[in-house]
Amino acid sequence: MKTLKGPSLHLAQFSAAEAPFDSLEHIAQWAAQLGFKALQVPAWDARLFDVERAAHSQDYCDAITAMLAGHGLVISELTTHLFGQLVAVHPAYDVMCDSFAPPHLHGNPAARTAWAVQQLTWAVIASKRLGLTDMGTFSGALAWPYVFPFPQRPEGLIEAAFAELGKRWLPILDTCQAHGINLCFEIHPSEDLHDGASFEMFLDQVEHHPRCKMLFDPSHLLLQQLDYLDFIDLYRDYIRMFHVKDAEFLPTGRQGLYGGYQPWLKRAARFRSLGDGQVDFKGIFSKLAEYDYEGWATLEWECCLKNPHDGAREGVAFINAHTIKITDTVFDDFAGTPLDHASIASVLGLRGAQHA
Repeated sequence: MKTLKGPSLHLAQFSAAEAPFDSLEHIAQWAAQLGFKALQVPAWDARLFDVERAAHSQDYCDAITAMLAGHGLVISELTTHLFGQLVAVHPAYDVMCDSFAPPHLHGNPAARTAWAVQQLTWAVIASKRLGLTDMGTFSGALAWPYVFPFPQRPEGLIEAAFAELGKRWLPILDTCQAHGINLCFEIHPSEDLHDGASFEMFLDQVEHHPRCKMLFDPSHLLLQQLDYLDFIDLYRDYIRMFHVKDAEFLPTGRQGLYGGYQPWLKRAARFRSLGDGQVDFKGIFSKLAEYDYEGWATLEWECCLKNPHDGAREGVAFINAHTIKITDTVFDDFAGTPLDHASIASVLGLRGAQHA
């Protein structure tokens, strides 16, 4: 068994125009002072990381690695969620997703997708240059508007959507294979890969590609009322990344899972800072330790109440408190009775039986 690595911090919610969140080095200094050991870097945020330059320059990657090492930090993974989102966009979301791409691509879905695939390719190469093994992303969504089966879905609609999704992602997975990078799809509502069943459908379409893995975030599974501990039992061989994020589900007579179009603060299902929600992290950390999870425990802060500074500070202590330092001894060794083969046969009553 292995002790989980961590805590790491996902930077997507912390990048900003103001110090200390205005550059990777400033964030690194702040995060190290809080006790983080690694940073998970969003490859789409040019304020923190130049993904094209990283793909083409080992010197640039080495300089980032050295700068972080000076603060006692490493990069745990790159994330490419906004690029992945653009690989597959249903027309209903075109206008909203345009903001993830440069202005000159707005209104041109085909060119936007081609741009996103290029960014993903650069992120894969950059991950290799940085000495990483895993990269997080979203699957995008072609079928999501039809998640509830009314009006009745036409026969073959979902199958066609997943066939197209697999067709788009398979070349990217092959690029990952060529560079030794696992592509970890975050199982997330609004993505076509939003639960175990949909992941399995996608896995079939990409021919069970060896680089097709998962980013496990229990908050999204709790909000679906999915058994996230059983999920680990089922998909432990695919889980390569872990977002430590809390959530709560407090249904009322007025609303439940769907939220009644309410803002986050007023939804029955909402994200909370670590320790303020309902996720059973003792159970999760225990299962991941049991199954030899090799990756990082990464804080992703999202909360409709608490401020991010307190969320980050408390998150470090929370992850450290839940990380199980694996034992190298067996607790009942003190009562052990070593026996040779002959003695074992005698204990089992087999010595006389062999001569009967």
